[in-house]
Amino acid sequence: MAADISNIDKNKLPSHIAVIMDGNGRWAKMHGKPRVFGHKNGVKSVREVSEAAAELGIKYLTLYAFSTENWSRPAIEIAALMGLLVETIRKEVSTLNENNIKLISIGDISKLPAKSYKALLEGIEKTKNNTGLTLILALNYSSRWEITNTVKKLAHEVKEGRIDPEDINEHLISANLNTATIPDPELLIRTSGEQRISNYLLWQIAYSELYFTNVYWPDFRKTHFYEAIINFQNRERRFGKISEQLSKG
Repeated sequence: MAADISNIDKNKLPSHIAVIMDGNGRWAKMHGKPRVFGHKNGVKSVREVSEAAAELGIKYLTLYAFSTENWSRPAIEIAALMGLLVETIRKEVSTLNENNIKLISIGDISKLPAKSYKALLEGIEKTKNNTGLTLILALNYSSRWEITNTVKKLAHEVKEGRIDPEDINEHLISANLNTATIPDPELLIRTSGEQRISNYLLWQIAYSELYFTNVYWPDFRKTHFYEAIINFQNRERRFGKISEQLSKG
């Protein structure tokens, strides 16, 4: 039986959900089409999940759209992905505004092609006043890149005498990551059956619940999103404690 929104406890929603949108290429191959066909059909899943998150009242949704490692893919696929990014953002801005969704990004977006960079900034600007869901696109992002940059930044501040090495703690590191203004995700979803993290939000998911589904991303719909949330709500999150400590409040 498919999961329904009525099965979700609105009082136990994760405030931040991160998603690794995987399986576009395999989905396309299964349909006898080029990989780009899978990416294009994955756009509908982005729309479905974003709308579902907004309807539920989720505060943050982060989608792994393009990693630093993805630059090693065939040039024709990269060009198609970047073109699709431009097309999708421009087409979906009105939908984002209708759903009160704010668009932001993490990653080194300065390395994006000019058209993609411009479209992204336009989308961010046109949705900046929305107060519902914050949709975060991880573009030209990898967690090791992010952490390395943070270490360099803090090392420079130590060298300049602005902080002491003893001042460096978890909170200071978090405050210097790309996600400084965003709470860590409580739930990480990965589609397509793969069970790995792929250099995604490694610092931020230290205590996240991980949910893996065999559904390829282009087939991922609201009901699959609901299933992941219901699964999350049925777990006991202990953060290093034992069940008895949690039950004592």
